[in-house]
Amino acid sequence: MPRIDYICANGLFRRHLGNIAQLESGRIFCRHGIDHLLDVARIMWIKNLEEELKFDREVIYATALLHDIGKDEQYESGISHDVASERVADAILGGMPEDVAFEPADAAAIKTAILGHRKLRVNSQPLERLLYAADKASRACFACPARNACNWSDDKKNLSIRV
Repeated sequence: MPRIDYICANGLFRRHLGNIAQLESGRIFCRHGIDHLLDVARIMWIKNLEEELKFDREVIYATALLHDIGKDEQYESGISHDVASERVADAILGGMPEDVAFEPADAAAIKTAILGHRKLRVNSQPLERLLYAADKASRACFACPARNACNWSDDKKNLSIRV
């Protein structure tokens, strides 16, 4: 997956991922590192296959890898991480060499999904809905030792295994 390799090797992606790891090092709640990003990608891919959505694998992985990449900016400056993540994604996707770049429609869908992954819009797009569902399903709230201290409402928490 050359486009995914490009994203993972990208300096901006790696810098944000490192910042997130440092800022979340003592966090007892959900973290937003590479494990979470890959869990979301894999759940998205499974749901894509099960529901016969026909999304390209690299579009799915790029969406998942980039959806929380601005979380460090939320911690540091209070900017909503969906907005920060979309901006970082735009810089990374826009800087891809022509031979590995996503088609403009795919890049736009990725960024729209990132912006919508926290709260679904009424007219949400299919990739946006897929990311939203996978992001929520990736959280094992039912087994989390910090569950009772978490500020998420019980209806938002994943209290059973979802697929």
